[in-house]
Amino acid sequence: MAFRLRLISTAGQENEMPDNKGEMTPNKAKALMIAKRQLAEFVYDAVNLEGIPFTLPEIQTLLDGITVGGHKLSDQQIAINQKNAWVRLFEWVAAGEFRISKENACELHAIAAKEEALVWGSFRSGGVYIAGTPYTPPHPAELDGIFSRMKEGLASLDDVYDQAIHLFLVMARSQFFYDVNKRLGRFMMNGHLLAHGYPAINLPAKRQLEFNQYMLAFYESGDETEMNQFLRSCLDPRIIDIMKEESPDRKEQS
Repeated sequence: MAFRLRLISTAGQENEMPDNKGEMTPNKAKALMIAKRQLAEFVYDAVNLEGIPFTLPEIQTLLDGITVGGHKLSDQQIAINQKNAWVRLFEWVAAGEFRISKENACELHAIAAKEEALVWGSFRSGGVYIAGTPYTPPHPAELDGIFSRMKEGLASLDDVYDQAIHLFLVMARSQFFYDVNKRLGRFMMNGHLLAHGYPAINLPAKRQLEFNQYMLAFYESGDETEMNQFLRSCLDPRIIDIMKEESPDRKEQS
């Protein structure tokens, strides 16, 4: 039976969320191994969510360093940027150097948004808007304070998935950068999960309609409940089962 955890939304409401970690035991090496094997899938889904129609075999070929015909060079750059940002994240996690900090977020953004965003590698200095919602992101002068409160607020959440999803949602809603905010938020979310030994959440492109509907509602309300449930549902049950397996070194010690 699933445990239920309390989540405090950005709207100040208290909710209970299912803990679908189940019996997973935190294991950074295993979680990182799985994520590295998912790299092509991560990049494929990320670019398709941005409307760039690569196939998975094309992404696998591109990540092997071979140019794929029939695609704009700018689209291929976006895919390569995603791959490079994941590689940097993997390096941080493996070395125990992943941090929820403005410096790390900006460094990742400099990689993920290269040649795509208006400015990459630094918080925006001007206004932005989000299409499809009346919600207006905060003024640039507020961004440092929001980032600090986001980081400090993790202590009020007991569950690592609640913490990680909160990071993504606050980063997406605050629009710290001119562009590539949702992708950057997912990098920070998954860095937090991997650093704590839990598998990353991949957002499948085939669930884009659901994602867009929930995100538009979240932008306006600030209530994280439905997006939290949706993102948890994106965890692949096969990966959860692998994480539940007892590792060989534990068996030898028993």
